Amino acid sequence: MKQLLNICLVICLLAVISSCGKKEAHVLIETEYGNMKVLLYDETPIHKENFLKLAKEGFYDDLLFHRVMKGFMIQGGDPQSKGAAPGAMLGGGGPGYLLDAEIGSPHFKGALAAARTGPGNPEKKSSGSQFYVVQGGPVDDNRLNQFEQMKGIKYSEAQRTMYKELGGRPDLDMDYTVFGEVVEGIEVIDKIADVETDRANRPAKDVKMKISVL
Repeated sequence: MKQLLNICLVICLLAVISSCGKKEAHVLIETEYGNMKVLLYDETPIHKENFLKLAKEGFYDDLLFHRVMKGFMIQGGDPQSKGAAPGAMLGGGGPGYLLDAEIGSPHFKGALAAARTGPGNPEKKSSGSQFYVVQGGPVDDNRLNQFEQMKGIKYSEAQRTMYKELGGRPDLDMDYTVFGEVVEGIEVIDKIADVETDRANRPAKDVKMKISVL
């Protein structure tokens, strides 16, 4: 009996040591409209490690938020946007690979999610570098009920409260991988979403980014 208790104590101690060794991963997205501190989720390890790798390599530095849609989201991460000529069509670039989907988390305002192609991508694989940050707006219970029926999902009371008070885009749930969230500087999303854009949703004045690991 005593030996069993000792084993249990050792297991508990190892669990505590392991949890203490884990450190949350944050990145900083810098723009002329302000900075956003983003927490990357442990629950999406493929996307988390890929984003950290690219950020450490300076991949995102001087790329653009090339697609901005007020009330929807702000999108960037296309390597072809670096130094792109005014009016150039953007959104087709990437690092040359896709990521397996890790779908699950909802699209609340401030959610960091991976962009992807639509038709011809039944596995919903993500772009290797392009991402978007959700703006959206408040969503009422009726709309949430509709999305539950359409998508075969069930929102918790906490998730409903988040959608009703913070807002977001539940129409994207279960279709794109959310792999992080803005924890500081969420107002920057609104500032960027307010910029003037052309018919292709590209800002009239370039919105550059720099992403670093904290």
